[in-house]
Amino acid sequence: MPAKPSLLIVDDEVNVARTLQMVFEQEGYRVVTAYSCAEALRLVKNGKAFDAIITDLNMEAPDIGLEVARAALELHPKPIVVVCTGYASPSNSSAALQMHVDFLANKPVDLGELVPALNRLIVRRRELKGQR
Repeated sequence: MPAKPSLLIVDDEVNVARTLQMVFEQEGYRVVTAYSCAEALRLVKNGKAFDAIITDLNMEAPDIGLEVARAALELHPKPIVVVCTGYASPSNSSAALQMHVDFLANKPVDLGELVPALNRLIVRRRELKGQR
C-alpha cells in the first residue's frame, strides 16, 4: 500500500484551512497547515517535502499565494500545486496558469470537484514516477 500523500494547506482564514485539513485527512492525507505566506515559505524552504500544496491566492497581501506557488514549483521533486481564490482576475489567473500550477479553484471551493481532482493528480504523479 502506498504511503499517505503529504499535503500543505495555506490559508489565512483558519476555518477554511481547518476544514480542508479535516476533509483531506479523511481522504487519507497527512496534512500540515500554514496560516500565512511567510509560514508556508518557511516550511517549503526548510526542506519539508510535500506531495501537494494548496494555497490561497490572497492572504496578507493580494496575489501573495503566487509566491508560495512559485517556491513550490522550484522544488525537486515538484509537488502538485493548487491555487484557490475568491478574487480571480484575468491577470492573477493568467499568472498562475503561466507558472503551470496544476489546478486553479475558485472560492468557495467545491469540495466535490477539488478532492477528486487532487486525488487524480496524486495518482497520476505517482504513476509517472513509477515509469521512470
